[in-house]
Amino acid sequence: MSDAQAQQNQIDQGVMDTLRERDHSILAKQVDSLGGTHNDIIELLAHYLALSEQEDDELFDDWFDSLSKEQHTVLKVFEVYRGQYEHQN
Repeated sequence: MSDAQAQQNQIDQGVMDTLRERDHSILAKQVDSLGGTHNDIIELLAHYLALSEQEDDELFDDWFDSLSKEQHTVLKVFEVYRGQYEHQN
């Protein structure tokens, strides 16, 4: 297993641990250290939500595949938070 794969597995395990514990501190550290502005994040999330609601999977896949590692991290964290809030009750 390459170093990149091991690091991704470690991040994914951290995400699963966070889901179980509902502790956002690990995820917050991942996104707090990223560059970009609040507007960049809002634009990314808006684009993500708009494309994910459309039926054109190829358009979404092409867009998603073109994102940077940092943008993927933001979306992963967003989905974890969203999942927690959706299943809070």
